[in-house]
Amino acid sequence: RQVRVGQGGRSFTIYKFRTMRTANDGPEFTPRNDPRITRVGRCLRRSGLDELPQLVNVLRGDMTLVGPRPETASLAARYPADCQRVFAYRPGLTGPAQVRLRDEDVLPTGSAELERHYLEEVVPRRVALDLEYQADPSVRRTLGHLVETALYVLRG
Repeated sequence: RQVRVGQGGRSFTIYKFRTMRTANDGPEFTPRNDPRITRVGRCLRRSGLDELPQLVNVLRGDMTLVGPRPETASLAARYPADCQRVFAYRPGLTGPAQVRLRDEDVLPTGSAELERHYLEEVVPRRVALDLEYQADPSVRRTLGHLVETALYVLRG
């Protein structure tokens, strides 16, 4: 369980399978080759199964199937001002940014540089994709994102 920021900036508890060691310090986001990820965790993440418990969050109404990525409170507070509006929407189990930018985790080394890159480069791209979807969240587009996610998971 982790606390994340949901719609309206309200906190909620998100459910996920544990994929990382708990004793190690590191950034709040996880680069691809993060040494904190366990062997089993790597398989769960690659298949997308680590997100499966979030269906409970969808059933509880904390999340929706398609929406912006739920973020930790600490990182959400450091989002650039023009990206904060993404927190007006209910977070999703998947979304356009979560699939299309999933492999953009080749990040610089060094924790300060890593965080700067994430907040100044990755977050604005994610938010732009999410807000573009939120401008017209039609059934057709929603189903398209769900299919895109399923294909990504099946391809590994």
